[in-house]
Amino acid sequence: MALLEALVVFVVGFVSGTVVRWFAGLAAFVALVLVILGVATPQITLLDHIVQRYYLGNELLFISGFLFGIDAKQTKEVVVERRASD
Repeated sequence: MALLEALVVFVVGFVSGTVVRWFAGLAAFVALVLVILGVATPQITLLDHIVQRYYLGNELLFISGFLFGIDAKQTKEVVVERRASD
């Protein structure tokens, strides 16, 4: 995988983590409704192509970006505190 592709996958994970942090309750509710209605995985050709080409095999990279996105605010606060104490 090229460096650019790895960077894009990581950034997508990071943005996804940030969005989930912002809208976690709403996202959980919508996901539950979609699963109950049976429309959780609509067949969208473009989305299928992106998942097949970039996501499959890069799950750990996506998850790392996702987790960084979720915890970015707390991490920034800790870094600022450490710099201030030095």
